[in-house]
Amino acid sequence: MSIKIALAGNPNCGKTTMFNDLTGSSQYVGNWPGVTVEKKEGKLKGNKNVIIQDLPGIYSLSPYTLEEVVSRNYLINEKPDSIINIVDGSNIERNLYLTTQLAEIGVPVVMALNMIDIVRKNGDTIDTKKLGEMLGCEVVETSALKGIGSKDVAQKAIELAQSKANKISNNIFSDSVEKAISKIENIIKESSNDLNLRWFAIKLFERDEKINEQISLDGNMKSEIEEIISDCESKFDDDGESIITNERYEYISKVIKQTVHTSNKVKVSVSDKVDRIVTNRILALPIFVGIMFLVYYFSISTVGGWMTDWVNDNFFGDFVPNNVQWILNSIGTADWLNSLILDGIVAGVGAVLGFVPQMAMLFLCLAILEDCGYMARIAFIMDRLFRRFGLSGKSFIPILIGTGCGVPGIMATRTIENERDRRMTVIVTTFIPCGAKLPIIALIAGALFKGAAWVAPSAYFIGIAAIIISGIILKKTKLFVGKPAPFVMELPPYHVPGVKGVLIHMWERSKAFMRKAGTVILLATVVIWFLSSFSWRMQMVDIEQSMLASIGRFIAPIFTPLGWDNWRASVASITGLVAKESVVGTFGVLYGFSSVADNGAEVWGRLQSSFTMLSAYSFLIFNLLCAPCFAAIGAVRTEMNSGKWTLFSVGYQTGFAYIIALIVYEIGSLFTGKTFGVGSAVAIAFILLLLYMIFRKPSKVDVEVTDPDMRRKEVV
Repeated sequence: MSIKIALAGNPNCGKTTMFNDLTGSSQYVGNWPGVTVEKKEGKLKGNKNVIIQDLPGIYSLSPYTLEEVVSRNYLINEKPDSIINIVDGSNIERNLYLTTQLAEIGVPVVMALNMIDIVRKNGDTIDTKKLGEMLGCEVVETSALKGIGSKDVAQKAIELAQSKANKISNNIFSDSVEKAISKIENIIKESSNDLNLRWFAIKLFERDEKINEQISLDGNMKSEIEEIISDCESKFDDDGESIITNERYEYISKVIKQTVHTSNKVKVSVSDKVDRIVTNRILALPIFVGIMFLVYYFSISTVGGWMTDWVNDNFFGDFVPNNVQWILNSIGTADWLNSLILDGIVAGVGAVLGFVPQMAMLFLCLAILEDCGYMARIAFIMDRLFRRFGLSGKSFIPILIGTGCGVPGIMATRTIENERDRRMTVIVTTFIPCGAKLPIIALIAGALFKGAAWVAPSAYFIGIAAIIISGIILKKTKLFVGKPAPFVMELPPYHVPGVKGVLIHMWERSKAFMRKAGTVILLATVVIWFLSSFSWRMQMVDIEQSMLASIGRFIAPIFTPLGWDNWRASVASITGLVAKESVVGTFGVLYGFSSVADNGAEVWGRLQSSFTMLSAYSFLIFNLLCAPCFAAIGAVRTEMNSGKWTLFSVGYQTGFAYIIALIVYEIGSLFTGKTFGVGSAVAIAFILLLLYMIFRKPSKVDVEVTDPDMRRKEVV
């Protein structure tokens, strides 16, 4: 019979790092809350009968965010065999609040006093024996990052699970509160013997309404409990929840005084010195812009670009097509099958896979920034900017995660407790360029802008600008009006990125991209090849007489105001809904090339004949900002839990993308010699509309009253 061990702790305490150390899994470790948005499961190395479950980070078992609900519901309702409570030893006081609650739920607990190497480096000492005695659980010193103590704490958890030993520190609360809790325990004991009496007694004392639904109490019992709670509240002159909270913190302070001995040396850490510069009110944003410019310059224009050129020229340019052609000729396959494989699969999938080196370099750079601790500072920095426009730093965390893929970015909005802010963040998250959009950026930059270094970074900052503008506009409507949620985040100390963690991050994201190329993109390119090779009478024809050409010509007028009315570009934008990489794959099939090396004059010439620089940039903007791929739309549907909200999200994103692309093309055309026309007037009208939406006064809604109620109804 298997043993289930749950990893529980505050955000950024090292849960996922320990999960990786115990299971050998490659869950990515981030420096912000929200990386684990659902419980993850793996088997303990060396013992396949032990299942380790990584829960989302929580500060307490009184949840407000959706990820906190996931953790509490699992711990309370499904009950693992034991819990490893991971505590950040360098910030122990904040972490112990959750520990006092975990000790009450009836599941054996062992504490992993994590980051003990940092504690020792700071010259501090912790009396683990005394700490364990006071909290009613065993304590093991660990450093998950360095692999210290992980096996020991897992073994302790297994022993506890097998013995079912569960200690409770009954001296946490004062005598009067303990007596009240004991009386409530006796009352609910008459109702059911299957409940953990202490846990439910405390939650009833806190007046947790949700708990009432899980206990069968008659009217007399409820009245008796209400009388006990009211008497205690009168004595403390406070409400039940506040009384329990204060009692916990008083006990934690007592524990800290008796077990933690800090060094008296007052010194400014390296992280503090660096933060004086990188989080400076004046320098922070310019530094952020400069770093992101270098990241994209390195990934697209230099090292990543050189590697992509080599892959395209040598592998997908010569080696793959020539060898596939030789194999097909040797076998003697039919003409249509040759066309399917060479013009469809090799051309379409090869065009996408050619950008893997650039994507890998981008993921490498982002992983380094995340692992060293800088990305957490970006969330802090952007909170200042976002708050002015109706968003908070909590909204920027999903956006940062979305640079890899929009799906986990959308899921990470569960860390936002305010439902209005959460929905708005879901809508704007995919404006940021994800990994799937990178091939589009690289293709346009190489083909139409001769590899100009500014194109890729500009795409990133256009996404940021779209998020800010949308935040201002949406926050002033009745659907989203209100103060942004407060943002409190612990900034981890800077450290040298771990080679293993960085490479895992790069590999996992790159592997996901290649897996999609071998499945979704492959299917899409086969469909595109079929539609572009056959007529409606199912006869193999030239591409201009194909089904796809007629479909493309039908939808092309929609995009004429954006400057690209050729049917190939229109079709590519539509296939981007399946997967954004399909835009490049579609071009590979329709323009008949298997690679997109920037020194191939013939290849680039085919694209340059269909676009000007201005129309190409308009095409890039539309495909960056419009509705995301089907997988991301599915994630939106899941997180919104509403078909109407999903349609609103897709409609807003597509409409916003169309308007911005129209403005860029029409206004840009005026500066390149085009005479003023209807399109120019429409663009100016849209500019005025956007300015009105940005600067108008917000809708009047009594946010202070409605938000808390809505939050509790939606989340609890």
